[in-house]
Amino acid sequence: MILLTFAPFSGIMIARILTKTNRFSCSFLTDFKYKGAKTMYKPIDKLQHSFLDFNQPMGLHMNPDNRWVRLADRIPWDEFEVKYAKLFPVMLCFFAMGFVDLVGIASNYVKEDLGLTDSEANIFPSLVFFWFLIFSVPTGMLMNRIGRKKTVLLSLGVTFFSLLLPMFGDSYGLMLCSFSLLGIGNALMQTSLNPLLSNIISGDRLASTLTFGQFVKAIASFLAPYLAMWGALQAIPTFGLGWRVLFPIYMVVAVFAILLLSATPITEEQPDKASGFADCLKLLGKPFILLSFLGIMCHVGIDVGTNTTAPKILMERIGMTLTEAGFATSLYFIFRTLGCFSGAFILRAVSSRIFFLISAICMMLAMIGLFAFDSQTVIYICIALIGFGNSNVFSIIFSQALLAMPDKKNEVSGLMIMGLFGGTVFPLLMGVASDAIGQNGAVAVMTAGVIYLLAYTLKIKH
Repeated sequence: MILLTFAPFSGIMIARILTKTNRFSCSFLTDFKYKGAKTMYKPIDKLQHSFLDFNQPMGLHMNPDNRWVRLADRIPWDEFEVKYAKLFPVMLCFFAMGFVDLVGIASNYVKEDLGLTDSEANIFPSLVFFWFLIFSVPTGMLMNRIGRKKTVLLSLGVTFFSLLLPMFGDSYGLMLCSFSLLGIGNALMQTSLNPLLSNIISGDRLASTLTFGQFVKAIASFLAPYLAMWGALQAIPTFGLGWRVLFPIYMVVAVFAILLLSATPITEEQPDKASGFADCLKLLGKPFILLSFLGIMCHVGIDVGTNTTAPKILMERIGMTLTEAGFATSLYFIFRTLGCFSGAFILRAVSSRIFFLISAICMMLAMIGLFAFDSQTVIYICIALIGFGNSNVFSIIFSQALLAMPDKKNEVSGLMIMGLFGGTVFPLLMGVASDAIGQNGAVAVMTAGVIYLLAYTLKIKH
């Protein structure tokens, strides 16, 4: 149960998260009146029940030597509480990270509202991901100075303002400003949030936990097309915003993420020294880091490309309207969400290399299908395969890069997130190709990215 109590006269905000189960109970208190945000985290010790605490019929007692009783006593519940209670606000930040994916469906609605061409409309997703090129490495340097948690909070603040602007209209200039701020906030967030998670989870569990974070992120991505569609059809109260109602909804979530993360203490290791911009870029001289950087570019290019192109394929080949074709974007994110969720468990049992290969093969089969067939059913199957196949690529590449240079996590994170610049390159190339030869041109550009990911599989070490 989450209870937020505001005391405006005292300046105290109490955000109490109370989870009374057999596992843990914790509370957060944040005081914004004195010296910024004071944080108190109060774990309740010894709340976990023992098997011996349960009353038995006729006065019988559990045998303390029973193997299940002994196993339960060996589980360090109090340690789990301290460690995993911190995951909830971090995972809510992963949800906020998914706001960037609304640019796909939003750009299609803006294109329809303003009568833009594919090349003009694709400027919006390209602009969002352009800022990853500019801000990712500087964000890694910023983390060395102010810490990862404060950098995440800064990113959430920028995201808040990006979601506020569309409430005042959907003119071309206003949406450019909104998407620019959304891209800047997301560049800050993706660069800082992934290494922040490594302060809670480390080692072999990092890849699966990052994948679970991507699953949470994918939920926000999957909801965006539905919220926009419901707003466009007036199926939910829109307050005159129409499809733009998704912006204030996500803005409220961003506020909750700011409050909860502010109230969560996370211990961060101190960097040996603050790296400069040139020091970060020098890491691209490491062959594996460079290959991983290019892999991230291909991953996000395919992601953004499918996000924006899937509805256009259905509109071009089947003759659907935008509202009808918008389901294709949701279908992609549904299967990306399922892929992230299942990947969090599969990666605990299967090597990253094997799972990455399976993912790349799924995407290659999908690209072949999009070239060869015009059936609505086959197109939907191909979109689903791309969503599932692309769901765990980022987590595997990112974790491989961090594990390759564990003493340079901030710098490596900045470089990997700079690879999201692929979300600028691919849509621009796809827009030009689709204007020239139709949506098959866009599919051809994505196919080149899939071929690279297949080749990258040979370089994965674990």
